[in-house]
Amino acid sequence: MADLLDRWRAAARDAGARPDPDTTRAGEMVIARWREPHRHYHTLAHLTAVLDVVDQHADLADRVDAVRLAAWFHDVVYDPRAAGDANERDSAALAGTVLTGLGVPTPTVAEVHRLVLLTAGHSVTPDDRDGALLCDADLAVLAAPPARYERYAAAIRREYAHVPEPAFRAGRAAVLTGLLALPALFRLPPLATRWEEPARANVRRELAALNGEPQSAG
Repeated sequence: MADLLDRWRAAARDAGARPDPDTTRAGEMVIARWREPHRHYHTLAHLTAVLDVVDQHADLADRVDAVRLAAWFHDVVYDPRAAGDANERDSAALAGTVLTGLGVPTPTVAEVHRLVLLTAGHSVTPDDRDGALLCDADLAVLAAPPARYERYAAAIRREYAHVPEPAFRAGRAAVLTGLLALPALFRLPPLATRWEEPARANVRRELAALNGEPQSAG
């Protein structure tokens, strides 16, 4: 908790927030949302993983301060029962309210808002390095070793425990099919080189399982 709060304060400071107790209170509120009990994948572990990718590849961004804040807010509102991109829109709106209240400059707030919305569909234009880094970091789990990927998929299923199995399979299959339809899952060359093929193999394997086809680890 203390380490995450330090990372939050640093991100807010680098983006121009006031260095006052309000920044710490805002960070505590954001962390509390990520710790909500209905979350099984969209947890502090996911947030930390996204922040780690952003930090490790900060040189690939144009505005890494905005990307870091967008990482903090990209799933800050997460309701598995919400329709469409409601979570992303509500997360972006909360980011705008919180960051404006902390004195972050308006252009930076607008950029964080834009970046958070990109995580709804992970569709990024070729010249958007900041959007690419955030979306690549958000999707990094897709390229995990198969056993870890399976734990991720199981955690997603627990978040949607209220959805009957046939409906979940259909909905999840639609999400995975949409990912495979993207021209690339990862856009930044250093990440795409390592992650694209393992990620597509994982997604195809999960999709086959949802469709009742034989699974393989390859």
